[in-house]
Amino acid sequence: MRIIVFNCGSSSLKYRLIEMPGEKELAGGEAERVGPKTAEPARIHHQVSGRKEIMVVEMPDHATAFAQVMRLLERDPELVPDAIGHRMAHGGPNFKQHVILDDAVMAELERIQELAPIHNPPAVRLVAACRRLYPKLPETVVFDTVFHATIPEVARSYALPPALVAKHGFRKYGFHGTSHQYVAEEAAKLLGVPFDSLNAVSCHLGSGGASLCAIVKGRSLDNTMGYSPLQGLMMSTRSGDLDPAVALTLLVRAAGNGAAVEGLLNRKSGVLGLSGMSADIRDVVARAADGQATDIDQLAVAAQVYLWRIRKYLGAYLTLVGRAHCVIFTDTIGEKVPHVRWAVTAGLQCFGLDIDPDKNDAVRILPADLSKPQSRVRILAIATNEEMAIARFSFALLSHASTQAERIAL
Repeated sequence: MRIIVFNCGSSSLKYRLIEMPGEKELAGGEAERVGPKTAEPARIHHQVSGRKEIMVVEMPDHATAFAQVMRLLERDPELVPDAIGHRMAHGGPNFKQHVILDDAVMAELERIQELAPIHNPPAVRLVAACRRLYPKLPETVVFDTVFHATIPEVARSYALPPALVAKHGFRKYGFHGTSHQYVAEEAAKLLGVPFDSLNAVSCHLGSGGASLCAIVKGRSLDNTMGYSPLQGLMMSTRSGDLDPAVALTLLVRAAGNGAAVEGLLNRKSGVLGLSGMSADIRDVVARAADGQATDIDQLAVAAQVYLWRIRKYLGAYLTLVGRAHCVIFTDTIGEKVPHVRWAVTAGLQCFGLDIDPDKNDAVRILPADLSKPQSRVRILAIATNEEMAIARFSFALLSHASTQAERIAL
């Protein structure tokens, strides 16, 4: 079965065509600058078997981008998809499992899309476009929140009146679940531990969003993100944890303009807001380290706050997990920035962590164990692969549905 996996951004569309169950990537790429015209033309970076091409084409919306991607794939009969798998950031309170798309699922996706106003609406529009243009192709929807459906009530509850919570659905949902589950499964394989016995802390440190996940017996116990992806760690442009009184004060001073405050906290804060020079922590760390910047004190503070938040949550989650098998670093920063891994774990021998600085600096191929031999808790760097995880979930769903249909027919 050939499954095309879509990861939809506000102005981009990443895709990978994966043959299952062999997990062979057949094609992939990204449509960039989807939407209104920009200074640079919209284009698709397309790759098949190592051969790359760039197609410049107008893509005013994700439906057009999807149609253009399918046109590229349909040039070769061996690259025509049999099914579509979608990544959806937020599943709301009702989607506790990944699903096959139908009318009821589509209606619920449209109803809950404002729970993640940055991530869900373009993805929902893409799902609708795929359904309209290729109605015979089965579609699955894989939610970042599903892995966190096991977070217990004590960890997911906010201290608010129950009637208010029931009315508005205020609770911790958690995010990056697809990535956290994927790297945890890979860690279990690497360590020779059954997944349903694995205790770990997963650190998904992206160049945009970031979160930690406490995992006990292969199940999510807690996640640093909450009702929205705004809570938790300091991120590229998101503030992370913030005293609610700050948000209330901002709202008053913005004369009740909630959109302005939301934009500030989601798009103008975090690493960008605190450093004043870049949304990428790699730029901030490098500039602070060279000692030449005139704003070196502010850059140093930004880097320290970023690391402080991760280290604080790591310690808290190791306490919750108990006897952890490993700490996992993944995504762009977690995989590629040795300084962050070292700064977060150094000196935590009291938690059983003992990082080897030489291994940490030298690693080039993942997965890798960065621990000293005596480290009771292994420190791992594992490349995430959300598209492969989505393909796995989609194949399992569609295979099960096919088996059920065959049984009914008999």
